Amino acid sequence: MKALVRLAAVAAVLGGGCLAYGATVKGILVDRQCGAKMASTNDQKAASAHTRECALMPGCTGSGFGVLTADGKFMILDADGNKKAEAALKASKKASDIQVQVTGNVTGENVKVSTIKIL
Repeated sequence: MKALVRLAAVAAVLGGGCLAYGATVKGILVDRQCGAKMASTNDQKAASAHTRECALMPGCTGSGFGVLTADGKFMILDADGNKKAEAALKASKKASDIQVQVTGNVTGENVKVSTIKIL
């Protein structure tokens, strides 16, 4: 059994399956509807100007959330992370430039969220 576990771990590493457990992602929280354009051009200025009010609109909230990182990656939050992001936004008084720290398991550009904290 131990050999099988080791083999699976080696296969994941060699196969390029970018998998990180307990990773931390920092950046600007943006809904996916608005964030798609920002992410494609790494528009940090637009992401910083994106408002909490917009992110909490039904269409935006329904699209889910992501984090635009300083290096231009748009990390997509899982369903549970979307709920946590919405709750954090509702509890926050910040109007824009919603900087966050997200911890969880990262696979490619997807984050299975454990925690989210507005900075």
